[in-house]
Amino acid sequence: MHNKTECVLGIDTSNYKTSAAVIDADGNIACDHRQLLRVKQGERGLRQSDALFQHVENLPELIKRCFEDVDPQRICAVAFSDRPRPVEGSYMPVFKAGIGMGESIAAALSVPAFRFSHQEGHIEAIRSGTPMENEDEFLCYHLSGGTCELLKVSRDKIEIIGGSKDISFGQVIDRVGVKLGMQFPAGEYMDAAALNAETSTGLLKKISADGLWFNLSGIETQCSRQAEKYAEEGRDAAPLIREVMDRLAELLIKVTEKACSETFIENVIFTGGVASSKYISGILKKHFDGSGISIEFGKQSLSQDNAVGIALLGGKKVWR
Repeated sequence: MHNKTECVLGIDTSNYKTSAAVIDADGNIACDHRQLLRVKQGERGLRQSDALFQHVENLPELIKRCFEDVDPQRICAVAFSDRPRPVEGSYMPVFKAGIGMGESIAAALSVPAFRFSHQEGHIEAIRSGTPMENEDEFLCYHLSGGTCELLKVSRDKIEIIGGSKDISFGQVIDRVGVKLGMQFPAGEYMDAAALNAETSTGLLKKISADGLWFNLSGIETQCSRQAEKYAEEGRDAAPLIREVMDRLAELLIKVTEKACSETFIENVIFTGGVASSKYISGILKKHFDGSGISIEFGKQSLSQDNAVGIALLGGKKVWR
């Protein structure tokens, strides 16, 4: 029996968002605080040193907000992300901020500290509380600004079986959005534009796939050229945005069907910031409805970078 008043604090310091969250012993989210890192208008990202500095600045305020929501005496463990993926050699400097803060809080409260990868946190945030929670094996897309991978996930292993050979879905979307004058990251603006577009342009070629692998630099080049023209001419770019999102959704459908056929696994989870797209998820849900392939987007606000999944993983260590 676990103490119903106990909670776990989770911390995640990914490349573009500082996050802290607390979950209780029943897996309920007691608080979920996030701070997007600042990127100058017109720029397409941050250097690791700049991102690390912003995390160090952001974390004290986010932790303070968590402890205003939840009495720190209820914290029975601290969990934090320490690397991008759960494989040897996976490393990014930004995670040093969360490691330092997490270990310090755990030591101050005399509670255990648990480390997980950022990717594991993404998967758990979507998987938890869904029919996929009890599946021993499933496929998972991790689609974000820096990652575009198709994973085969089992209880003790995460294996990359497909995905992009060059840039990510998020990079395509963000680069096109910045070309059109949007603030980086541009995903939410691009998604809203696609949802509001009444037509598409018919200008972009479909993205080809080599088995479960594909390249995205071609569609990014095509779309960026068109985006420059739209921006110069002051034209409504919504039809162009809708079309690039259509092409990405078509590719996901094609690769998903092939992956399910080859692996004999018919449960698929979508996570990462791109999976929060209402436009793309809507196309996929409609296509796979009644197909025999089960897809899960979970609570889509948890597709984006957050510390909830990390906290949930910490809870499993404490209470199971």
